Amino acid sequence: MTTAGKPTRPGTGPLSGVRVVELAGIGPGPFAAMLLADLGADVVRVDRPGGPGLAIDPAYDVTNRNKRSVVIDLKAPDGPARVLDLAERADILVEGYRPGVAERLGVGPEECHARNPRLVYGRMTGWGQDGPLAPRAGHDVAYIALTGTLGMIGGPDEPPAVPANLLGDYAGGSLYLVVGVLAALHHARATGTGQVVDAAIVDGTAHLSAMIHGMLAAGGWQDRRGANLLDGGCPYYGTYETADGRYMAVGALEGRFYEEFLHLLGLDDLAGARRDWTRWGELRERIASRFASRTRDEWTAVFEGSDACVAPVLSLSEAPHHPHLAARGTFTDHAGITQPAPAPRFSATPTTVRTGPARPGADTEAVARDWGIPERVDDDPVADHH
Repeated sequence: MTTAGKPTRPGTGPLSGVRVVELAGIGPGPFAAMLLADLGADVVRVDRPGGPGLAIDPAYDVTNRNKRSVVIDLKAPDGPARVLDLAERADILVEGYRPGVAERLGVGPEECHARNPRLVYGRMTGWGQDGPLAPRAGHDVAYIALTGTLGMIGGPDEPPAVPANLLGDYAGGSLYLVVGVLAALHHARATGTGQVVDAAIVDGTAHLSAMIHGMLAAGGWQDRRGANLLDGGCPYYGTYETADGRYMAVGALEGRFYEEFLHLLGLDDLAGARRDWTRWGELRERIASRFASRTRDEWTAVFEGSDACVAPVLSLSEAPHHPHLAARGTFTDHAGITQPAPAPRFSATPTTVRTGPARPGADTEAVARDWGIPERVDDDPVADHH
């Protein structure tokens, strides 16, 4: 819990008052810390001198929104002690180094728990903290490849389609880390005992496929691409090109939605093909031909207000302008950057984008003051080592 009597940075959201230390990295760790910050936590990112590994202007790195930053050189003689000063006052620490690196730097779980037994120590890696591949480098595409999930995505006669780094890094990685550290925080507050959370992208991504493994075991899923109800094998669950080279997405699975879909396409004669696999080739060809006859926007107008479960495939820059997403404020503009708004939504403790991306080292003095960091001899608190 936060230290009694110490001022803490006011936040909004259900995690207001929770303190998080993020040891700077790239990818899923920063995103997980952003999600905690969006939910109201006071997230202090410990940046290294020289910046992160990806060459993005810090002003545009929205995964650092709602955070504060200090710069600490962990390889300097006083670096580890400064991080431990923060860990002593934190509820959660997040790091994404390879296994053993935090220990070698002097900021591993043992050192942190000696200072703060209640600390939840979250570890974000691709391969996990143990196993034959644990010490190896990797990226999203390799992690999801081993779990069987990458091999499910794409056409039957095409290479697997890479879903950006959304499936591994963020769904199988960041989201599982956040669930893990919040569950461990609940336990720590009930018992006074912190613990280590080992969030491996391979574990989380495998876990995402739980339903499909059940279907596979029951004989309801073929272990190959483009042959199943939900992987593009079904002609009424997938995407179709339109006359202008854009696409419509179709998800008309249930009978009444399928019938409405066919009616609006002008293909009522194919109603009987829904459950007849021998007609799926004909069904796909007829649907494709119809979609190819008009533009995406024309088809969007046709399906407007219907329960046919059809939607236009929008680009990243188009999405914020869709009437539904605009009405909900799914995207927001902050500091000149269009970005997804915090999610999910809370009735009693609303969330918001409070601040733009934290600039490395910009909040050194404020964090030291708010967190009650003791001054070290001959140095400033949480010194900024440039």
